[in-house]
Amino acid sequence: MRSSSDHLTCHFFPLCFFLHLAVIELGDVDLNCPSNCQIHNTHFFGTDRQIIRRGQAFNFYASFHNREWDDSVDQATFTVETGSHFQNLCRFSQSFSVIASYKTHQPKCINISVFPPSNACLGRYILNMQITSCGHTYQRCLGDFYVLFNPWCADDPVYLDNQAQREEYILNEHGILYEGVHKHITSRPWHFGQFEDGILDICLKILDMGASYHHGSDRDHCWRNDPVHVSMVVNHMIPENNDYLKGTKPFSWNGSVPILQQWYNGRCRPVRYGYCGSLASVMCTVMRCLGIPSRVVTNFCFPCSNENPLGINEIFDCTGKNLCGKDKLWRYHCWNESWMARRDLNQCCGDWQCLDPTPLETGRGSACSGPTWVRSIREGDLDLDYDGHYMFSRLNSNYAGWLSQNNAKKTKVFCDAWPCGQQLITKSVGSEQFEDITGNYKYELGMMKWYCNASNCHIDRELSSLKNPFLSDSGINTRLKMANCPMYGEDVQLHWLLENLRSEPKNLKFNLCAQIITYNGCPMDQFWKDSVTVALGPREVKKIPLCVSYSQYGPYLSDHNIMKVVAVSDSECGEVLMVSRDIVINRPPVIVKVKSFNCELCDLRNV
Repeated sequence: MRSSSDHLTCHFFPLCFFLHLAVIELGDVDLNCPSNCQIHNTHFFGTDRQIIRRGQAFNFYASFHNREWDDSVDQATFTVETGSHFQNLCRFSQSFSVIASYKTHQPKCINISVFPPSNACLGRYILNMQITSCGHTYQRCLGDFYVLFNPWCADDPVYLDNQAQREEYILNEHGILYEGVHKHITSRPWHFGQFEDGILDICLKILDMGASYHHGSDRDHCWRNDPVHVSMVVNHMIPENNDYLKGTKPFSWNGSVPILQQWYNGRCRPVRYGYCGSLASVMCTVMRCLGIPSRVVTNFCFPCSNENPLGINEIFDCTGKNLCGKDKLWRYHCWNESWMARRDLNQCCGDWQCLDPTPLETGRGSACSGPTWVRSIREGDLDLDYDGHYMFSRLNSNYAGWLSQNNAKKTKVFCDAWPCGQQLITKSVGSEQFEDITGNYKYELGMMKWYCNASNCHIDRELSSLKNPFLSDSGINTRLKMANCPMYGEDVQLHWLLENLRSEPKNLKFNLCAQIITYNGCPMDQFWKDSVTVALGPREVKKIPLCVSYSQYGPYLSDHNIMKVVAVSDSECGEVLMVSRDIVINRPPVIVKVKSFNCELCDLRNV
């Protein structure tokens, strides 16, 4: 037996030699799919197709009709072909190492072992066998098989040396999306469904459609052997198939499969599903299906500013209403992390890479980011990687609030140097709980390393705001504290705490309001307003109950279930005080109970 990379050599034998042996006749070929799929951890796709992982051999059996294989007169050459002749594009061949063993389990049958190298291109292959026997040559197409990345193979850049993590980030079809605000994190299930029927073919179709993203490389598909370039193509394609303006409400989806199927069955037309959680989850499905360990990350407080990526400003009027400006503070934002060794960065071991498929506005228009080495974001190595400066700035941005007064004058009422990127979480391995991975992206506030990175990246910090984000020196401490955890249909109960830090009394008038806020920071309807006068004695602490009834917020609450309550002092008092609180209204739980019943079992053998 010979591999396709070898050169065929002509052998001449006496005519009388061939008179004793007939040309060997190839019979049935058993691709041994169930066993190979089990060994390659691809049996979750089903065992009716040959789906294997590169860097790992697979075996099949070839039987013959008329006689046993004789290596002295019989030779075989194997070729594998992939590329896009399936999609009417170019065609190319790639040689695998082919080893034949003669340990058979039946007469007239040989065991053939095919070894796809650890740098084999991702995709669907056709396996051909050419037999030369007794001077006669013929060829047979043995069938097709699929090659995926292999996180179980130490030579593959996506190698992950932890079985529990491989089970979570490759094999687990069920995930959790984390939403809400950083003080009230909510969750909902998401079905990735990377092993569902047809999903693998859809994922390969995504690569075919995105081939033009690699100009000059799509002709030979050589980029398909590199997880970095594959992830860039997927990251580019996911938002290309999205429309934010119309279609199904984003929060009505609970899995990736219907989205991918709708895209594929609709002749690759955009699916209108659009929000960061579903984008990141669909990308996670595609990456896991292709064999790249991946997970969805949620970051709470994510700034989006076109003008200054290191500073975001929100404007409020005298009633406390959040005005719609150019800058937005997203209450949360989801992206994808994928595990791979970056050969372009000379990494010898795998690590997490950040990939954000949500197009974000930049000074040069909207763009997706990644893959960005997560550690380079923490260390501030912004010139090392793709779009590292975007992620670093959005995780280390200042957040300032301004009060717009009647005379168009704006007064800064607070500046917080640490709200952005203050908590990043993902689903824990083998658990329904979340794992806090903030330390992977940034150092703890106040650490010397954090100050060095901020200085190296020219971040202008208001150091006084690190202790207290509110800039007023009036001597009044104020905050809003939740008195209940409101469910949809329930009233919102808050405690408004005020403390006079001075020895003289204070009389202040406050305007209060509540309005709906979308997850991406867009202010909507202001549905409640009130005003109250507060008298504080020297060093007095006062707790004032506040209530926003369901009848007030219910008609306005959107799918995001987020509202903002603000209390701002009247400008006539001469002192500017402001306090705010983002509140999440919990969705009511769905409880399914199975009514008990008696089932009498009978012995069918006696029926």
